[in-house]
Amino acid sequence: MSYSVSTMAKLLNLAPSTLRYYDKIGLLPFVKRSDGGIRIFDHRDYEWLQIIECLKRTGMQLTDIQKYLDLVMKGDDTIEERLELLQRQREIVEKQMEDLQETLDTLNFKCWYYETAKEAGTTAVPREMLLEEIPEEHRKIREKLTRIPTVD
Repeated sequence: MSYSVSTMAKLLNLAPSTLRYYDKIGLLPFVKRSDGGIRIFDHRDYEWLQIIECLKRTGMQLTDIQKYLDLVMKGDDTIEERLELLQRQREIVEKQMEDLQETLDTLNFKCWYYETAKEAGTTAVPREMLLEEIPEEHRKIREKLTRIPTVD
């Protein structure tokens, strides 16, 4: 089955101009064109576009995605290089996830803090609580927020 730019864009939740741009910069070398020059996408293009969007969501730059495509185009001799590139990107995503988890933990602590303050009618209650009085899941964040690191 074949798809137009607008249909493929809808399937991927992208603007048609994004697909045209990807094609213009060489990220879609497999896309066929009609006799009239209109782009015609197929299921392999859909798969490749999903990979592009996945890599973009990881923060990978389009120039690095292009390098990955170049490796793919070179064939099986580049399997190790492709694997290394994706492993490095996976490490970046894992670090981002750790950072986001810490951010979420901090937000959860602050929600608990203000829920406790609302119930007590004052922020003095959660602010003055001893560490042992704070729910265990929030203690680590409370310590982090109140401990000033040393500077070398």
